[in-house]
Amino acid sequence: MTKIRWGVLSTAKIARLHTIPAIQSSALGEVVAIASRDEQNARAQADQLGIARAYGSYEALLNDPDIDAIYNPMPNHLHVPWSVKALEAGKHVLVEKPAGLNVADMEPLLACAGRHPELKLMEAFMYRFHPQWQQAKQLCDEGAIGTLRTIQCAFSYNNRDADNIRNSAAMGGGALMDIGCYGISLARFLLNAEPSRVLGHMNNLDEYEVDCVTSALMEFDGAIASFTCSTKTEPEQWVEIAGDAGSIRIHIPFNPAADNGTELTLKHQGKIQMRNIEPANHYRNMADAFAEAILHNKPVPTPMTDALDNMTVLDAIVTSANKQSWVHL
Repeated sequence: MTKIRWGVLSTAKIARLHTIPAIQSSALGEVVAIASRDEQNARAQADQLGIARAYGSYEALLNDPDIDAIYNPMPNHLHVPWSVKALEAGKHVLVEKPAGLNVADMEPLLACAGRHPELKLMEAFMYRFHPQWQQAKQLCDEGAIGTLRTIQCAFSYNNRDADNIRNSAAMGGGALMDIGCYGISLARFLLNAEPSRVLGHMNNLDEYEVDCVTSALMEFDGAIASFTCSTKTEPEQWVEIAGDAGSIRIHIPFNPAADNGTELTLKHQGKIQMRNIEPANHYRNMADAFAEAILHNKPVPTPMTDALDNMTVLDAIVTSANKQSWVHL
C-alpha cells in the first residue's frame, strides 16, 4: 500500500473546502468515499469534489472494506461517538478539533483507542503542520527571543446565524470550543508545558446559548499566556510571542490561504526582521503526516495525550468562568 484510502464522515464545510482538496492533492492519500445522512446530498458533493463513492449513511461508509482511514469533521458532539464507531470498524481516525466536548466525554474514545493499538487516532490541529509554526517553535526552542515570558493570541469571526452549529450548546458550539482551543494549544506547544492555573471569562451576549466572547489567562512556570476569541466580531487573528530578548509575531496564525506564502516578524536587540515563509497547505501536510504514520506504523505526530491535556485546560477555563476565580490544574 502506497496511499491511504480515505472516507469522509459528513459533508461539513471544512471538509469540502479544505481537507478533502488537501488530501486529493497529497502525496500519500486519496479520498474514495463521502457520506451524508442524505444520499442525494452525498452524491451531489461527491460529484462536485470528484469522489467515486457516495453513501446515504455513515454506517455504510464505515462498512466499506476499501477504506483505510476516516476523517471526522462532524459537529463537536459527534466527534467521540462516530470516531469510536470508526475505530471499531477497523479504520484509522483523524478527528477534527476539539476531539470531544470535555474530558469525561473523551473517555470512551481513549478507551477504544487503547483496545485498538494497531489503529492510529489523532486530533486535527492543522496549524502545527504549517512551516510558520515550525519555524516559530524552532526559534523559541533555540532561544532566539530568550526565555518566553508572554504569549498573546486573538482569533475572531462574525457568525450571527442562530441555526449554525457553532451557536448550538447541544452540538458543542461556542467560541471557546471552536477557536479558543487554538489559544490553549499553541501556548502548550510553544512552552512545552502545562499551565499551573487558569482564569477564564465567558460572555454569551444574552442572545445566544453559547459563549460568544471568551478570554483566558494561563499561568505557566515563569510565563503567562492569554487569548481572546470571539464569534461575534469582525474577523481577526494574530499571535505575539515575547521573550526577555525579543519577540515573534505571526500575522495569520491559523488559516493562511492554502499554498500561499506567509510572514513572521522577529524582533531581537532592537532590530526587526521580516521572514518570508514558504507556501504551504497545512491541511495537506497534516494528512500526509498522518498517512505516513499509518504506512510506516509510526506514532502519530500529535498523540491523543496532547488532545486530552488540551481538553483538561479547556474544562478548567469553563470552570473558572463559572466560579469567577482562578482554577488550579
